[in-house]
Amino acid sequence: MFAIRSTIRKPFRMLMLPIFALLLAACDPAMMNGIGSSTGPKVDASGPVAVALLVPRGGSASDDLLARNLENAARLAIRDLDGVQIDLRVYGTAGQASMAATAAAQAVSDGAKIIIGPVYGEAANAAGVAVAASGVNVLSFSNNTTVAGGNVFVLGPTFDTAANRLVSYAKRSGKDRIVVLHANDIGGQLARNAIQRAISANGATLSGDVDYALSQEGVRAAIPRVRAAIQASDANALFLTANSATALPLLADMLPSAGISNASTQYLGLSRWDIPAQTLAIPGVQGGWFALPDPGASAAFASRYTAAYGDRPLDIAGLAFDGVAAVASLVKSGKANALTGASLTQGAGFRGASGIFRLRADGTNERGLAVATIRNNQVVLLEAAPQAFGGAGF
Repeated sequence: MFAIRSTIRKPFRMLMLPIFALLLAACDPAMMNGIGSSTGPKVDASGPVAVALLVPRGGSASDDLLARNLENAARLAIRDLDGVQIDLRVYGTAGQASMAATAAAQAVSDGAKIIIGPVYGEAANAAGVAVAASGVNVLSFSNNTTVAGGNVFVLGPTFDTAANRLVSYAKRSGKDRIVVLHANDIGGQLARNAIQRAISANGATLSGDVDYALSQEGVRAAIPRVRAAIQASDANALFLTANSATALPLLADMLPSAGISNASTQYLGLSRWDIPAQTLAIPGVQGGWFALPDPGASAAFASRYTAAYGDRPLDIAGLAFDGVAAVASLVKSGKANALTGASLTQGAGFRGASGIFRLRADGTNERGLAVATIRNNQVVLLEAAPQAFGGAGF
């Protein structure tokens, strides 16, 4: 059997990297009460604004590495501030929901006007519930949209953003009859749902929906059904949700062997096909399309981080930079209501470590993504990431 990454086995823990992981969460009272839309603590922009940063410090070695990256990136963002004073206060959560709730409550007691973090979905949910009554908003690093809403926002990249970007590009490129191929677990189902929403929103056609069990046998059994769905509907695109840690290498081998290749049916990949780098060498992915953050912005952030701290940042580090950048941008307005939900969801959005992004009223986010393909084992941009909302892909 092919290896199945722990993000699938443990849906509450990790988040993003090559594929956007999917997490489950309990019902959130803050979301049900609608807190965060207009309420929030008053801000005095003439002095330092207390901002809490919740990181998984004190957990595992990998959690401590995440914590260092996140704190470093947040402090890097503070260096850029012009006329805004941020009093950053860092709290460790050990990657645990209970400790995240305690840390969030303590942060608000200490005077925090907004919380950036924590990392994991269940911790973000717990932190949001803990401070809901105060009206303090939580900008979590999770990409778990099931915890988004009320006073909890997710900064992590979501399936919906990637799916919408790719379907929009595919539609404009004449690849508008799409079959979706996904795993039959909860992650695959939520990924499928995001793609279906994108297909509907962009006026494309859902030409078929094929699932597979997370095993070599399951993938093999799905190939004839994919071929049948494409032939029956005359589909011209196949949207794959798998990444290189799960079924992508096997699918990239078996689909062309069955006569389904990029030459006849355009592959669309929901995950980052450039991570890890060895994915680029897989023959079957050559010519496939996928979305990725603004390469120029990402490279500039990585360069600055490396110059400041001596190591390349983890991908997640940029989210801490984004959180501080968004808060500083709003505080700079000088308005007392700068950190309410209504302010956080301004349509113009913000510019962060990997390009533009904006927060939505439902607690999710949109990010400006580029569209790329793979040619001769190299990433080639097909369409640059937009530099403002309202441009290509939005």
